[in-house]
Amino acid sequence: MTDIWPFWVAGRAETGQETFEVRSPYDEKVAAVVAVPSPQQVEVAVAAAAGVARQAARLPAHARAEALTAVSARLAERGEELARLITAESGKPVKWSRVEVSRAVSTFRWAAEEARRFSGEVQRLDTSPGADGRIGLVRRFPRGPVLGIAPFNFPLNLVAHKVAPAIAVGAPIIVKPAPKTPLSALVLGELFAETDLPAGMVSVLTVPNERAGDLVADPRLPVVSFTGSGPVGWSILDAHPRKHVTLELGGSAAAVVCADYAADLDWAASRCATFANYQGGQSCISVQRVVVAREVHDRFVDLLVEHVKALRTGDPWDDATDVGPLIDRPAAERVGQWVDEAVAAGARVLTGGTREGATYAPTVLADVPSDAKVSAEEVFGPVVVVSSFDGVDDGFHQVNASRFGLQAGVFTHDLRTAFRAHRDLEVGGVVVGDVPSFRADQMPYGGTKESGVGREGVRYAMEDYTYERVMVLTGVDL
Repeated sequence: MTDIWPFWVAGRAETGQETFEVRSPYDEKVAAVVAVPSPQQVEVAVAAAAGVARQAARLPAHARAEALTAVSARLAERGEELARLITAESGKPVKWSRVEVSRAVSTFRWAAEEARRFSGEVQRLDTSPGADGRIGLVRRFPRGPVLGIAPFNFPLNLVAHKVAPAIAVGAPIIVKPAPKTPLSALVLGELFAETDLPAGMVSVLTVPNERAGDLVADPRLPVVSFTGSGPVGWSILDAHPRKHVTLELGGSAAAVVCADYAADLDWAASRCATFANYQGGQSCISVQRVVVAREVHDRFVDLLVEHVKALRTGDPWDDATDVGPLIDRPAAERVGQWVDEAVAAGARVLTGGTREGATYAPTVLADVPSDAKVSAEEVFGPVVVVSSFDGVDDGFHQVNASRFGLQAGVFTHDLRTAFRAHRDLEVGGVVVGDVPSFRADQMPYGGTKESGVGREGVRYAMEDYTYERVMVLTGVDL
């Protein structure tokens, strides 16, 4: 009989009467059987988070940092095990799963460092008459317990980006992992149970999506950090305007290839090919659109198609596999439908355009109408759309024409163009000399327009989870 994976209620492993299966997207084999918490067990977790909030906020910096350091170290020790869990539950090629684990190790290490230096600031207040002898100490304090809702595409590191900042500031957190990929988050719950943090600071609850609304609505969880689909995210914000809600909702990331990059087109093409497909295209900053200067367009497209054709698809357990399956067969079928709709509207398939089970072949499209779903919506699949532009203004206009604005890449050697991109592109991040898919886990990460509100990146999430409180000292000799 298959062992049942427990969930974590205030640092304790528990099971319930209900279970669900986690299946591999690649071969549909059962990867695990996971227990589902009852409403009573969810209540215990929420009550524990609320009950420990004051104690958690008063924890000394070293205690928070030591717990985060311990988790980082344990993740590194169990790195291969966790990488294989990620591949089992998500179908992600194991070489990319190993990268995700290494990033999670770094995320918790960064949080430990930030916990030690999250100190606030001192302000002189005697800047106008009547304020002589006054000085202000500005510190940040937790808003309260956090509900972190994570997606399936980075089942460990995107959970880390919710948990690590919460612990760093002294805020309890309840994690709701994606039902399709809960296993690595459950291991994370186990690792936090090994620390000396007070019980109640971390719970990992494998509640089904249809029951998540009760958690979102609970007034004892004043902060909601959500990563996932736009309709769900905006509905949370609309329904709970008095909560502090952060949303990371994806996009249709673009890379701009400028004419001055002619000598390095092969590098640009190889990067676009890799990062349009590296998670099966299931990344919020996967390269979905490439706009290329007309002077180098044809040569770039030839190189891009060559690099995409060289990508190896198939068994995610094979170290040589570059592109694995999507999260399930319906996701691959949807991508195929969107490609077919674009072709019916006049698009050309330069390579790919076929599906086998949950795997969709890496695909390059040209002559795509701007209103086609593969261009206007987030594909979340291994599809890249190529178009040309005349002049940098036209290229940047094409990037900004999207209703999303998460990140953009700009391949240029011209410093002036780089600064223009930073000024003019309506996105949360501009990556110069590389694809929009680059993310360092300490940098601010988030978007504009319909890509969401708030920022991840350890210190920036810490600020989102807290508010300023000023103390004014009077009668001080300055």
